[in-house]
Amino acid sequence: MRGPAIFLSQFIGDEPPFDNLDNIARWAASLGYQGIQLPTTDPRFIDLATAAQSQTYCDELKGRCAAAGVEISELSTHLQGQLVAVHPAFDSLFDDFAPTERRGNPAARTEWAVEQLKLAAKASRRLGLSAHATFSGALMWPFFYPWPQRPPGLIEEGFAELARRWRPILDAFDEADVDLCFEIHPGEDLHDGASFERFLDAVDHHPRAHILYDPSHLLLQQLDYLAFIDCYHERIRMFHAKDAEFQPNGRSGVYGGYQAWIDRPGRFRSLGDGQIDFHAIFSRLTQYGYGGWAVLEWECCLKDAGQGAAEGAGFIKERIIQRAQHAFDDFASVAPIPGRNRAILGLDSKH
Repeated sequence: MRGPAIFLSQFIGDEPPFDNLDNIARWAASLGYQGIQLPTTDPRFIDLATAAQSQTYCDELKGRCAAAGVEISELSTHLQGQLVAVHPAFDSLFDDFAPTERRGNPAARTEWAVEQLKLAAKASRRLGLSAHATFSGALMWPFFYPWPQRPPGLIEEGFAELARRWRPILDAFDEADVDLCFEIHPGEDLHDGASFERFLDAVDHHPRAHILYDPSHLLLQQLDYLAFIDCYHERIRMFHAKDAEFQPNGRSGVYGGYQAWIDRPGRFRSLGDGQIDFHAIFSRLTQYGYGGWAVLEWECCLKDAGQGAAEGAGFIKERIIQRAQHAFDDFASVAPIPGRNRAILGLDSKH
């Protein structure tokens, strides 16, 4: 496992050191991060179209990061991926993620989002990256609770359409030799293991359809986040280290009662302040041979972002496990001798 790295979306801003790539890269390195996960919506940090077309530009980006003391761990198109599939109920809310000229036109907005993902595949390849982070978008999220009763075939039709939109994007990532990792996240059609499986079936188990594992979203759904690794480790290609807590009460539980984050029973917390067992997560991922980055995603309704980032690098570094190169009991190993095992088992005995 590589790391620590840090996802920059929650830190980008207009004031130094968060206002351009060079400044924020030096800031991340000063805190002990080795990688930066880079969102692709702000040209001050990366021009996605240029990165898709120009190897020289990508080499310059890598050089600037290296000079600052970090490397790009992955690119992110979370906001663009959201726009690949939007239920009309959310049109107004998600329009702000699109360029001004595409707003108010869902078809044009989706077309732009799909093109953004395809550019990200090419840019990732030129940057020498092996995985990419995104959201699935949501056509069915208004119907996640089975009331009123859903008409027969509604969910099947939704997954068929989701697959139709994503398959050409997955093919573009396959051509680029990059894994496309969907963050399993409430608000997205791919929000748990069961929904990911349905999508995987709909895209015929596409070799580039993978998972960005973030245990915080699983805890807040009261899903077993360790068993999730057991079930889907072959598809986990990215990892957000983000903490959370769930403290239900007599007033509200998983659904949160429309309350603000600070008042909800389920809240995101800075690393080490929540309930998630990261020692167990790092052990489980190491057990299954996860070789990607461990990336801090800071989201907390209590702790300041700067403090969370400063604490996060050391937290991750202390939990990364150097996988054992030999068995602990090799000192007592014995050499193989032809026929010995059968003799030990009594298979060659005359009795």
